[in-house]
Amino acid sequence: MSYIPLETHLPGITGLLEYRQDSAKPIRELTQLLLRGPSSLTEGERELIATIVSSRNQCSFCTAAHTAAADILLEEDKTSAAVKQDIASAPVTEKMKALLLIAAQVQESGKSVTPFSIANAKEAGATDMEIHDTVLIAALFCLYNRYVDGLATATPSDPAFYQGLGQRLKQHGYNRLPNGYDHLKKK
Repeated sequence: MSYIPLETHLPGITGLLEYRQDSAKPIRELTQLLLRGPSSLTEGERELIATIVSSRNQCSFCTAAHTAAADILLEEDKTSAAVKQDIASAPVTEKMKALLLIAAQVQESGKSVTPFSIANAKEAGATDMEIHDTVLIAALFCLYNRYVDGLATATPSDPAFYQGLGQRLKQHGYNRLPNGYDHLKKK
């Protein structure tokens, strides 16, 4: 049961964003830009950043949602599982491993990011923009994770819910659906 009254058909972050649409608008716009806007990182890679941060923050809702989105975008489910288990042995490029390590450091604290980690990412081919966006995505998902868990939002246990949410994120990104979310109410 959430700490504040939220629409029961909108678990997790969606209910919170609907609760305060005025504050949600800039958050959604930033998230859309970072995770779906132009980038040399694929949408799937950017979802992996959200996944590793959410997983390490132990935010069940966000971990399940972004794992599903990453799996759908990557068209397989082994990479996100491996990233959550051990970045170093995950089946991603050395550049992506370095960026995921930076994201994991941001999850701990911004001050946990080291000059060595940045140099390692650059040596692996990461651009300054990719490093910047990785840090910002990681920081943004720390906000989301704390927002969702800090207000004790509902976390569905049915994996099918997250598959549907992952599809919605693939199709619509982080924009609010034009007609809202009433269609998700159980009849």
